Amino acid sequence: MSRFNAKSLSAAVAVAAVALATAQAADISGAGATFPYPIYSKWADAYKTQTGIGLNYQSIGSGGGIKQIKAKTVTFGASDMPLEAKDLEEAGLVQFPMIIGGVVPAVNVKGVQAGQMVLDGATMAEIYLGEITKWNDPRIKKLNPTLALPATAIAPIYRSDGSGTNFLFSNYLASSYPKFKETIGAATSVQWPVGIGAKGNEGVANMTAQTDGAIGYVEYAYAKQNKMAYADLINSAGKKVAPNAESFQAAAANADWAHAPGYHLILTNQAGEKSWPITGASFILVYGNPPDPAATGAALKFFDWAFKNGGKMAADLDYVPLPDSLVSQIRNTWKTQIKGVPAT
Repeated sequence: MSRFNAKSLSAAVAVAAVALATAQAADISGAGATFPYPIYSKWADAYKTQTGIGLNYQSIGSGGGIKQIKAKTVTFGASDMPLEAKDLEEAGLVQFPMIIGGVVPAVNVKGVQAGQMVLDGATMAEIYLGEITKWNDPRIKKLNPTLALPATAIAPIYRSDGSGTNFLFSNYLASSYPKFKETIGAATSVQWPVGIGAKGNEGVANMTAQTDGAIGYVEYAYAKQNKMAYADLINSAGKKVAPNAESFQAAAANADWAHAPGYHLILTNQAGEKSWPITGASFILVYGNPPDPAATGAALKFFDWAFKNGGKMAADLDYVPLPDSLVSQIRNTWKTQIKGVPAT
């Protein structure tokens, strides 16, 4: 091989190596909860525009996100069901909240618009247990005395995949109706006795929209984006509340994060007259001793950027940005619990 060709080949290899390194550096990989996907997607677009670094996030449900981070196939996992401190320690994971939002009951009942119907936890639990089967059932009419309710059969739609939205909704029903707690319980995946399964918030939203008489449960952003009718709820204070950033913030206001080991805190059925009862935080999971410190560092830079710059984008989708005091606590967690990663 001539000296010229050798030099050319050497240069080409060097360029390819730089290109590969750049691509790898830009590939922040994550997987998990569908609950925060609308805001993660919005943040990712803005972040790539500003930095050139992309985010490859698989919206596969919290159960899948936990599995993938434990298998070390992604840099971070995302879950709406927080792992307990002992589980984090066993897996070598560090957990922190990223955003707060709300789950809403979406309905497809002829003539019923968003916010016209009101439900409570016990009534929805009876629907998902198969005890209430028609929309004009006296228990629903009692909550909606002025609403014209048809005799349409109720078609409950549920999450077929392991998900944090499942956990938040089942946790709310379990805390509202003892029979549901005893027979079904609260978990990312439960055995629903009646209804139609659909995958992801997207799947539940689509199935609910396509099925006459349906009721489903989705993150509020999905209901808004798909222009779905949703029900207001009676909260733990006995007050009727609508889903919005104010009612999600009210539910999160009394959260004592400083005394929650591993940030394990559940926000359903919080006290307060303005609190939305199916509020939840979405969490990020990374390794305390990362297999790829550079990749984890890149992910933390993205999350730090979102804390600094993503508040308005979150509010526009009716998510609730974390308070500054909590963000400071999270940054300290990064410094003290995640090894080998440069400070953001």
